Amino acid sequence: MFKEFKEFVMRGNVLDLAVGIVIGAAFTAVVTSFVNDILMPPIGMATGGVDFSNLYISLDGVQYESLAAAQAAGAPTINYGLFIMAIIDFLIVALVLFLIIRQVNKMRAAKEEEAPDTPTNRECPYCRLEVSPEASRCPHCTSTLEAAAG
Repeated sequence: MFKEFKEFVMRGNVLDLAVGIVIGAAFTAVVTSFVNDILMPPIGMATGGVDFSNLYISLDGVQYESLAAAQAAGAPTINYGLFIMAIIDFLIVALVLFLIIRQVNKMRAAKEEEAPDTPTNRECPYCRLEVSPEASRCPHCTSTLEAAAG
């Protein structure tokens, strides 16, 4: 069982997935820091000094001086400011992933254009199975084939 587990873990797909998750978590931390520390302060200043991380609705009807004070008092709150920041995080991550995938698709398309056209297999006129374009005999029925036009 340990040997099977080791083979499973060492497959390329599992390792690629693990690397992707680790890089994604690190990237998410960078984007969250960008939103919280760089993007939101100027937006807060433009909106009259609003601190989005401190926007909440207290469900118990008591007005607290901050979200931290409401949470310390055990008040149920709807933290819509944190939700707005999470949406901005998501949109930035989605935009960056879109731009990366777009570039990868452009590189793939350019690579496919550069690749020379490889001859495709042809059909044996006798047995109707696929045969390599270079073959002079069909490997299936051993019939002699005419030279491929090229």
